[in-house]
Amino acid sequence: MRLLIFGLGYTGSALARHLAPGGWRIAAVTRDGRDGSIAFADADRVAFEIGHATHILSTVAPDETDPILAAYGPQLAAARAWLGYLSSTGVYGDTRGAWVDETAPIGTGRRAARAEADAAWLARGARVFRLPGIYGPGRSPLERAARGEAARILVPGQVFSRIHRDDIVAGVVAGFDAPAGAYNLADDLPAPQSDVVAYACALLGIAPPPLVPLEEAELSPQARAFYSENRRIANGKAKRLLRWRPLFPDYRLGLRALSASTSPTITNAAPDTASSDQR
Repeated sequence: MRLLIFGLGYTGSALARHLAPGGWRIAAVTRDGRDGSIAFADADRVAFEIGHATHILSTVAPDETDPILAAYGPQLAAARAWLGYLSSTGVYGDTRGAWVDETAPIGTGRRAARAEADAAWLARGARVFRLPGIYGPGRSPLERAARGEAARILVPGQVFSRIHRDDIVAGVVAGFDAPAGAYNLADDLPAPQSDVVAYACALLGIAPPPLVPLEEAELSPQARAFYSENRRIANGKAKRLLRWRPLFPDYRLGLRALSASTSPTITNAAPDTASSDQR
């Protein structure tokens, strides 16, 4: 099996590491051809890999247009490979906190280019994985809280969905045998960002930052736009068709696992009586 990944970032790298031990041949295309990858501008080599791949996944976000489809659309159209694309649940826009599934219209929010790319990959028969906020090893509220960079913004009634990086990898792999279409990959517990930060601080044993009303927060325009939308992402289709279940169905389980994996090794003997909470 041959996988071609466009964009070897946080999630793409994790997918490559997951598949490589199983005998997969992995090729990656990056902007500059770093770390043994193929340079995006190396058209002949990229076309060769597209023609020989059994699976092709793009993790590249669009600018004004999708750069992969713009540069290699004809080659992808001629390929017989499985196609996948990592999109965003931002394509749904603001649902005022309501649950939203894959039947909802897209393109009504602030991410018009992303919605156009999402639709274009769907039109090519891809499995489009719509992702909310991604966290995982080395990139979670734990690191931000430890650096003193975490903020708790008060927006009453607002919630967000999120997904652990390893659950994205599992969802993409499950999608190898699934019909084309859109799939929401999200955990089961949308929650306010302020609650997630507070829980991360509790795991670290530090005081959480104070709640700051949105109108008083010193945020960049991009960060402020993040709080302009409110939605809960339904993952039922992925559970039914992909037979996927998140290993970390809520942020508490995910952050606890991350905290445990980075905690210092305990060298003293265990207590005589263990806790009854084995989660």
